[in-house]
Amino acid sequence: MSHSHIAIIGAPLDLGQGRRGVDMGPSAVRVANLNARVRSLGYEVEDLGNIRVEQAEAWPEGDPQAKYLAQIAAACEALATQVEQALAGGNVPLVLGGDHSVAIGTVSGVSRHFRQRNQRIGLIWLDAHADMNTPDSSPSGNIHGMPLACLLGMGPAELTDIGGYRPKVAPANTVIVGLRAVDQAEKEYVHASGVHAFTMRDIDERGLGAVMEEAIRAASEGTAGFHVSLDMDFVDPKDAPGVGTAVRGGATYREAHLAMEMLCDSRLVTSIEVVEVNPVIDERNRTADLAVELVMSGLGKRIL
Repeated sequence: MSHSHIAIIGAPLDLGQGRRGVDMGPSAVRVANLNARVRSLGYEVEDLGNIRVEQAEAWPEGDPQAKYLAQIAAACEALATQVEQALAGGNVPLVLGGDHSVAIGTVSGVSRHFRQRNQRIGLIWLDAHADMNTPDSSPSGNIHGMPLACLLGMGPAELTDIGGYRPKVAPANTVIVGLRAVDQAEKEYVHASGVHAFTMRDIDERGLGAVMEEAIRAASEGTAGFHVSLDMDFVDPKDAPGVGTAVRGGATYREAHLAMEMLCDSRLVTSIEVVEVNPVIDERNRTADLAVELVMSGLGKRIL
């Protein structure tokens, strides 16, 4: 990483999905000794705690096509501000989710920081899902299936216009890696949007190394660097059982590490988030432990 200081920010949000438990993800990752293990790599670490998030039990879900929209928007606004402040202070933000809707806040903060310097960012989205639904297309109304669409400027204004502008990242600099579960309506959005999308078939046929090389080229072309959004369902459920929405056939243990190692080697990572760790359905916290391992690979840990 280009900076020696890491700012850890928890975003214990679970309003974006139907299955409860990912709000405990930040705690599970911290319990897996994240802070000390990152320090062991030579970084200075400051844990800023968690942003404030509303509880589902305290609020009606609202619009069934965009559930808990106001509460999620408020949390993402707060997260964007904290991420932007961390970058302004010379720190690398490391955000712990929560469901993947927190990415709207994280990427908004990163984008706004660089926009103020007349620069733009890229985005590498490691995920089994495209997360490109909108309220009109979503079969569930769960916003954790919409964050990438929002960051590309499609969706509710409360989410797309954080910071007063849209999109937060250009489609040409946006890359999805690991796709294997895409809703029918989403497929049209993915094709029409101009993002680079690599499915598990692409990884099977070409190898993860070749896919990541192309992903890094696309995300870095004309940008100041790129944000890495790691949904733990990118990894196959055999290795990461405790996730929000598990899908068989994902990246292997070593493929996941290789992806993070290559991203680190590029020296272009501006920020990282890890999301959708659900300790309620995990096995002895091993998904959270793997999340820490992958973060370590993304921050420079090597075998030799």
